[in-house]
Amino acid sequence: MRLGYPSSIRIIRVPCTGKVDVLHILRCFERGADGVTVVGCREGDCHYQTGNFRAKKRVQQAQAILEQIGIGGTRVRMCNLSSSDAPLFVRFAQEMHAAIMDAGPNPVRTARMLQRASAGTTAALQQP
Repeated sequence: MRLGYPSSIRIIRVPCTGKVDVLHILRCFERGADGVTVVGCREGDCHYQTGNFRAKKRVQQAQAILEQIGIGGTRVRMCNLSSSDAPLFVRFAQEMHAAIMDAGPNPVRTARMLQRASAGTTAALQQP
């Protein structure tokens, strides 16, 4: 449909959202993602029967973990769409992008950048 969504969004296709584990979501944040959206089939329409229900539960678990460690559970969301819901996908992507922009950069990535910068300064000071 050639509808545009924010270019900062990276799409990773999986056979079923039921295959997305909490560790996959958390690893995205560890690697510097500012937010994660899991987009699955409409509830009750999953080809694998309960995959989207498993994904919903795992997204909720990831939200709780991120909230506990101070990153913020609102950085992870789940949305259920059909393949014909492209305009809804675009709207959801734009809303998620705006929410992430309001939340700011991933604190893990920011801390890692500061750590690298201070390590570079220390290394520069040690060289003769």
